[in-house]
Amino acid sequence: MTKPCGFEFWRSTLKGARYVVAPMVDQSELAWRLLSRRHGAELCYTPMLHAQVFVRDANYRRENLYNELNQDDRPLITQFCANDPEVFIQAALLAQDYCDAIDLNLGCPQMIAKRGHYGVFLQDEWDLLEKMIKLADEKLSVPITCKIRVFPEIEKTVKYAKMLEKAGCQLLTVHGRTKDQKGALTGIASWKHIKAVREAVNIPVFANGNIQHLSDVQRCMEETGVQGVMSAEGNLHNPALFEGCSPPVWEMAEEYLEVVEKHPPCSLSYVRAHIFKLWHHTLQIHQDLREELAKAKNVAGVAEVNRQLKQRCQKEMAKDESEWTQTLLPFPHWICQPYVRPPPKDPNTENGQKALETKAVSVKRALEDGDGSNDSLSKNKQKKKVRNPNKNFCPELKPKYIKCEQCGNPKGNKCVFNLCRGCCKRKAFKEVADCPGHGLRFKTKALKQCNSDTGGGLTNGTVSTAVHDPL
Repeated sequence: MTKPCGFEFWRSTLKGARYVVAPMVDQSELAWRLLSRRHGAELCYTPMLHAQVFVRDANYRRENLYNELNQDDRPLITQFCANDPEVFIQAALLAQDYCDAIDLNLGCPQMIAKRGHYGVFLQDEWDLLEKMIKLADEKLSVPITCKIRVFPEIEKTVKYAKMLEKAGCQLLTVHGRTKDQKGALTGIASWKHIKAVREAVNIPVFANGNIQHLSDVQRCMEETGVQGVMSAEGNLHNPALFEGCSPPVWEMAEEYLEVVEKHPPCSLSYVRAHIFKLWHHTLQIHQDLREELAKAKNVAGVAEVNRQLKQRCQKEMAKDESEWTQTLLPFPHWICQPYVRPPPKDPNTENGQKALETKAVSVKRALEDGDGSNDSLSKNKQKKKVRNPNKNFCPELKPKYIKCEQCGNPKGNKCVFNLCRGCCKRKAFKEVADCPGHGLRFKTKALKQCNSDTGGGLTNGTVSTAVHDPL
């Protein structure tokens, strides 16, 4: 049977999906996808999976794809990061029966992607990408799609997209930001780039970037002509974004926790991260519950923090509107709404004013005072001080460690050889000796072995050179 391609694939397999939840590492897991689908999402992606790990680790395959099968979670696209055509194909073949398409991540700009040489850091290696897409198009029983970031130049971005289309890509998601637009420099996505790509290729295109409300979705589709719009950050802060509503945070949080309970297992770190995102604005006010949420040991603990946040917000709602906590947000802090990153500071200005040309050379923050007072400690050290009031941060008062005679690392306080554990272990093994301070019993074990071999005849404490290797 011939697999569907291009617009046929979008219309039949993906059912003409317009509202799409992005692939998000540790965030677009089954429970979140099901919640998003309840509230208008028509297509979801798995979190980005590492192709090499997927091939070699059966547990990774089960935990991230095989165990998450659900009839309500379709259509579904599985996304991989990879830089080796053969490894990518092996991973895709193992996944193709559990999804409707395979996506190659060419958009991740994070440092881990740079170190692993994948994501957007492959966007200049067109020969390699062409080979990977061609091979996938030939070998797989499901279509191959790509998610990319743009180049600064529109012309180069269009050539890039056409190259991927020619190689066999059946659907293209275009994030309208460049490789360098991330973190504090995220900025605004360019819909002009996306529109140019849409007009140049003959396959469906999804737009990604600047999507915070349903009105943004509609405006993006009108301005760019794309077939669908993908949301990541907007969806995390308001999973009802595609419904065009902004419900109270606790409604979404309670519903998500309910889905988590119905579809185990779900990593607690994923659950906690989602609740942090949903309650982001409120947790800026109720810092004590932020700490409680961070320390929650299970889903029940997370649910309890959610209940307390709900109670506090409802008490505030009962007051006169003039008594509500004042923020710069468009809605009260307990309403699901996007988080807008503050723009990067202009290095030539200070507090909105032009910096003086005679400004003194900036210096690093002064080292902590010897008394270790909280006023002089970093936030991280202040947290440690709260957990352990006796914690000492003064360099002069910290204990001085005696160095190992061989390597210079701190020696064990009770080591009979005055060495660190590593050096002690090597010496004790070589000499068949014991070191109670490091819990090493090579001599004792050797004696026991000799006694068992000789029927208890060896009692003078000497060890034969024929003793088996105690390691």
